Amino acid sequence: MPHSTNREMILGVVVGTAGISLLLLWYHKVRKPRTAMDLPKFLSLGNSLDLMTLQDEVPSGQRTTEIFQGRQLQILEKLNELLTNMEELKEEIRVLKEAIPKLEEYIQCELGGKVTVHKISPQHRARKRKLATVQSSATSNSSEEAESEGGYVTANTDTEEQSFPVPKAFNTHVEELNLDALIQMADNLRVNEGKKVESFELLCDHKEKFRDEIEFIWRFARAYGDMYELSTNTQEKKHYANIGKTLGEKAIMRAPENGYCHLWYAVLCGYVSEFEGLQNKINYGYRFKEHLDKAIEFLPEEPFLYYLKGRYCYSVSKLSWIEKKMATTLFGNIPSSTVQEALQNFLKVEELQPGFSKSNYVFMAKCYADLNQIDNAMKFCNLALLLPCITKEDEDAQKEVKKISTSLKR
Repeated sequence: MPHSTNREMILGVVVGTAGISLLLLWYHKVRKPRTAMDLPKFLSLGNSLDLMTLQDEVPSGQRTTEIFQGRQLQILEKLNELLTNMEELKEEIRVLKEAIPKLEEYIQCELGGKVTVHKISPQHRARKRKLATVQSSATSNSSEEAESEGGYVTANTDTEEQSFPVPKAFNTHVEELNLDALIQMADNLRVNEGKKVESFELLCDHKEKFRDEIEFIWRFARAYGDMYELSTNTQEKKHYANIGKTLGEKAIMRAPENGYCHLWYAVLCGYVSEFEGLQNKINYGYRFKEHLDKAIEFLPEEPFLYYLKGRYCYSVSKLSWIEKKMATTLFGNIPSSTVQEALQNFLKVEELQPGFSKSNYVFMAKCYADLNQIDNAMKFCNLALLLPCITKEDEDAQKEVKKISTSLKR
């Protein structure tokens, strides 16, 4: 497994933390005026009550008690109003979710049923098509053409071929490999960041032959995750994430005790969550954490798993009080974590594989900075700077570590 992999899904899944913040903004600016609440006015309730009640106060113990009880009652009424607004907001979200499919149908009707075919960006090659004879036989495999949960298209549907036409010539010859040779070749290609597309195409060429082999399925799901990371186009990323998640579902159903199946299903759930609404982001966050824990149970020596869990814990620990309360009101209890817990996972990565990645060092520096352990924070900033930049994630980490170093020196 490579030491450094782009973890875009952590920023979205990782419990939908960004989504919760967006919810706060939406709550105050977009919701219906009739249910909107003047939060500053509510927060200044104590001052307004003072002005109102001081005029009528008399030096009487009984009167003072009545005034105090009256204040409590008004505060409780405001809190009840806030809870009522929350319930109305939940109902509005439900109505919007139901209306979206109808809106899509309406737009398609207005456009005369025309659907624009999306072409893959030139900087990333898509998989090579099969011969016409192979394609015709593939379309007869109905077991792989069904939609998965949530309406996602599986890996062998005609939609995949139509939406992502390949400008290059058909691959007229596919080298016949046995499963072990195929796996070894695909894994070796994937080690090189520049050959991940080639690894993906190799697996595509053999999917008909090995589609029921567990070691093939989870690698195929992983390859779709690689294509998600390499793509810069939103529709392409969504396409690869959905198909990869479907393959991940198939893998964990057939091999529930295979840690790699749980690992890559969790990763693909994270990628899919990037294109979901707030509630689904949080739901995918639960699913991500559930399967990540199962993967750790079966693969306790895999450093990548602890890196992902560290990122997850760090994101959850950064939720503000109001974000947690808002999310709890709308969706029930949400996971909790601390910076210390995140740090323990990042330290576990370093214990299992020193120098695992530049990003792991950056997050260790962040955790130590948050805990006000400046010397340790600077130590891991310096270690991060010593590692080379190979991937885009490394480049992003390089920029981040420079910011952290600058802030620590002030």
